[in-house]
Amino acid sequence: MGQKITIEPVTRVEGHGKVTIHLDDKGNVKQTRLHIVEFRGFERFVQGRPYWEAPVLVQRLCGICPVSHHLAAAKALDVIVGAGTGDGLTPTGEKMRRLMHYGQMFQSHALHFFHLASPDLLFGIDGDPLIRNVIGVAIKHRDLAVQGVMMRKFGQEIIKATAGKKIHGTGAIPGGINKNLSIEERDSFLKGADPMNADKMVEWAQAAVDFFKGYHKANKAFIDGFATFPSSHLSLVRKDGAMDLYHGVLRAIDTNGKKILDDVDYQDYLDYIDEEVRPWSYMKFPYLYNIGPEEGWYRVGPLARCNTADFIPSPLAQKEFEIFKAYTNGKPNNMSMHMHWARLIETLHSAEMMRELLNDPDLQKNDLVVKGTKVKRGVGLIEAPRGTLFHHYEINDQDQIEMANLIVSTTNNNEPMNRAVNSVAVEYMTGQKVITEGMMNAVEVAIRAYDPCLSCATHALGQMPLEITLYDANNNLIDKKRS
Repeated sequence: MGQKITIEPVTRVEGHGKVTIHLDDKGNVKQTRLHIVEFRGFERFVQGRPYWEAPVLVQRLCGICPVSHHLAAAKALDVIVGAGTGDGLTPTGEKMRRLMHYGQMFQSHALHFFHLASPDLLFGIDGDPLIRNVIGVAIKHRDLAVQGVMMRKFGQEIIKATAGKKIHGTGAIPGGINKNLSIEERDSFLKGADPMNADKMVEWAQAAVDFFKGYHKANKAFIDGFATFPSSHLSLVRKDGAMDLYHGVLRAIDTNGKKILDDVDYQDYLDYIDEEVRPWSYMKFPYLYNIGPEEGWYRVGPLARCNTADFIPSPLAQKEFEIFKAYTNGKPNNMSMHMHWARLIETLHSAEMMRELLNDPDLQKNDLVVKGTKVKRGVGLIEAPRGTLFHHYEINDQDQIEMANLIVSTTNNNEPMNRAVNSVAVEYMTGQKVITEGMMNAVEVAIRAYDPCLSCATHALGQMPLEITLYDANNNLIDKKRS
C-alpha cells in the first residue's frame, strides 16, 4: 500500500517550508517534493514607490540577510542614476559597500555554521533532539558556541558602522554611500580588545576551517556521500576569474567543469536565465535558457562559488581553496555537505578582506556619490551568503518603480534542494513504515546544507511546529509525530 510522509515545517532554516515523500506499495521512494508554503509579494509592493526607496524597502524581505538585498537594489539603482555598475563608484563608495558586504557574509556564515549546522555534526543526525541544537552546542562545546556568537557580533558591528544599523540600515544609496568610516570606528575594529578585533576574527575563521577539515577526515563517508549528485554551478566572478562576492560577471560551469555561461554581463541576465513555475510550490525554478528546464538548473552559493572561481584574492583563503580544489583533483565538487567547507573558506576570506579594507585610508575620504545620465532600467547582482542574488528594476517618467523582478539565492537553489531531498529520502526512507526523528532530520540536514532563506524566496506565512504525517495509498493516517 502506498504511503505519503509530510515534514512540516522544515526546522533550523530561515522561513517555513514542508517536505512530502511518497512511497509506492513496495516501500520505495516514488516522489519527493520541497514545498515552499509562503508567498512573496515584494515585486508588487514596491511598484509605484520612488526608485530611491528600493534599497531600504526590499531589505524588509529578511532580517537575516537584509544587507544583501540592500546592496543588490543599490547596485541596480547605480545603473539607473548613471553611476555605472559595481566598479563605477568612487573608491570610498565602493569600498564602504564592500566592507558592509563582507561583514554580512561573515556574520551570516557564522550564524549558519555554528548555530544551525554544527548541532548535526557534533551530535549526529539521529542525536538526541533535546541537545541537538544551539543550546546543546553551548553546553557541550562552549568554546565553539562563544566563537560563533562573537564572530556574528563582529560582523554585525561592521554592518552597523557602514550601514547605520545592524538590521535594515540605510548606508547604500543610488550612486554610492551616505557615510564614510571614522578613525574611531576603524580603530575599534583594528585595535579592539580580544576577541573583538579583526586579527582575532581571522584567527577564529581559520580555526573554523581547520575544525571542519578535522571532522571531515574522521567522517569522510558521511560528508562525501550524503546528498551527493552531479549538477551545474553558477556565480559571479571577477573579470580575471577571481572569487568576488560583491561584483563581477556571470559564469556557469557544468558538472565536468566546462563553461556553459562564459563570463557575461549580468545586465543581460534575461537572455540567459528563465524561471519555471510548478503548481506545488510558491517558489520558482530557474534554469539556463539555452539548455532548458530539464537539464539547465544549477547550484549557487559557497560550493558553486568555489567551483566557478579560478582563485581567491586573499592569502589564507587561497591556501584553503587550493586544498579544497585538490580534493576533487580540480574538478567541480558536487558533494552537498562540502557546502559547509566552502562556506567556512568564504568566512575566512571575508575576515581577511575586512581586515584589509579597515586598513585602507580611502574609507576616511568624503567623495561618496557618483551620478550621471539617468536611464530607466537597471540590474544589480551580488553574491549573497546563500548564492547569487538578482535585483532588476524599471522606472517611469515620474521616477516611480514600474517593474521589479527578484531572483533570490534560495530560488536559484530550488531544484538542487529538491534533488538533495530525493537523494536522502531514497537512502533513509525506502522500505520504512514508521517515522523516526532521525529519519526526518536527515532530510532537513540535506536542506540545511544550502542554508535556505525561505522568507527571502517567498514571504512569511506559516506555522512553526514540526509535524510529520504518514498516509497510506487511501489517505488513511498511519503515523503522526509533532514536535
